Amino acid sequence: QVHVVESGGGSVQSGGSLRLSCVTSGYNFLPYCMAWFRQAPGKEREGVASVASDGKMHYADSVKGRVTLSQDNAKNTLSLQMSTLTPEDTAMYYCAVDRNICWPYVPDFYYQGQGTQVVVSD
Repeated sequence: QVHVVESGGGSVQSGGSLRLSCVTSGYNFLPYCMAWFRQAPGKEREGVASVASDGKMHYADSVKGRVTLSQDNAKNTLSLQMSTLTPEDTAMYYCAVDRNICWPYVPDFYYQGQGTQVVVSD
């Protein structure tokens, strides 16, 4: 059984930074794709960043240059370092894993966590 657990959300002021973490377990399929997506109130889900098992990464234009994705050596922890945050980054952030699809289909990934809330205030 696949488990996906996010942590690291919180409240920060505009211009601040946050690091989100995602711990996964229970999957041993290849290839795979791991990713973060977010959903703000009243808005559609939006892919933030993804990394495939071959190491290829994608970032949404809205976060490019402000966000860095990284994995641990065991490939079961996915971190999202976010900087220069703005109120537009306020959303619930979700980590997800899938074996069949990757960017840009991140919000449709089969295995998803419960999310971690990020609030950015002026």
